[in-house]
Amino acid sequence: MYSIFSKKNILNLVVLLAALCVGKFCHVDPLIAIGLFAGLTAFSDISPRTTAYADRRLLERAKINNLLDQFGQVRVLPKKASQTIIFRRYNKLDSTPIVLQEGVTPTGKNATKTDVTAVVKQYGDWVGYSDVIEDTLEDPVLQEFTDMLGDQASEMYDKVYAGVLKAGTNVIYGNGAARTDVNTVIGDAELQSAIRVLERQEAKPIRGIVKAGPNIGTNPIPPAFIAVCHSDLRKDLEALAGWTPVHKYASSEGLINGEAGSAGQFRFVFDNNLAPWADGGGAKGGTISTTGVSSDVYPVLVFGKDAYGTVPLAGKKAVSTVVNNPKSITGDELAQRGSIGWKGWTTAVILNDLWMVRIEVAATAL
Repeated sequence: MYSIFSKKNILNLVVLLAALCVGKFCHVDPLIAIGLFAGLTAFSDISPRTTAYADRRLLERAKINNLLDQFGQVRVLPKKASQTIIFRRYNKLDSTPIVLQEGVTPTGKNATKTDVTAVVKQYGDWVGYSDVIEDTLEDPVLQEFTDMLGDQASEMYDKVYAGVLKAGTNVIYGNGAARTDVNTVIGDAELQSAIRVLERQEAKPIRGIVKAGPNIGTNPIPPAFIAVCHSDLRKDLEALAGWTPVHKYASSEGLINGEAGSAGQFRFVFDNNLAPWADGGGAKGGTISTTGVSSDVYPVLVFGKDAYGTVPLAGKKAVSTVVNNPKSITGDELAQRGSIGWKGWTTAVILNDLWMVRIEVAATAL
């Protein structure tokens, strides 16, 4: 026999009363409170007309927080393109002096190129919401969720790029001949070694960065080699000769997103997605160590122009926001659940290992 006093019904009644109490005493809409107690993220339904708004807002938020896509060569993935994308570099011409003779045309040169192919992969995620309906572009919760997904997209892309770029073969160790030896902090000697390596290979300083925003474009900056590292290295960078923190720059024009300061020919950018190799070095001494035994080893990635390439979070096809309004389907017959998510294609590839250097160092423990 069916009873209104079954355990299930009693539990549902308790949840309903608790939600209504929260709604009353915390000034929360009771329907939202019920959704929260039901284990869902509850906010207004998003109609299809808001998709473009959400897409634009997510992309703007994501672009601001993506750091490693500022310094590489950019390729935008065209619509209906294959998953293979080509980055092209034209090789330097032979500069052996050619003495011209009167009336004699010299033999010209054939331009040669180096093509580097990369395969793009698709990434994405989503969050669910309940059917509390208030269809408005100005819904603050929609904005918060879109911003949250934008932050996630940028961090996910940045981690993809970091994983590729940390695998470069041009390495300078803070001390010793291998990562397992490293237990000293960054100093002027490592930076001078990096400059020598890059200049010997005729790497060019970076003079423009991919600008923040949904559109493809660059912002000019004074020429410099860009060094990207974890913020745990701040104390050691501040001890470098000639270190200038960003707040003491003569002008704010041409600042790089995430920039911390400069020293010599280097401009330093903090990116905590460049995680250290935990306990990867030698005896820790006075440096940071995950287990208290060996030094954590931090990569400092130094780039010249066109050292690597990315398919960035920019352009009309960079990312798609997917909005599913609550609808009656099998398993959700009352159309109580919807979702908002994102998906996009990206990759990163090293174009010339000789135009980038990875310095591996420890970080001073505080």
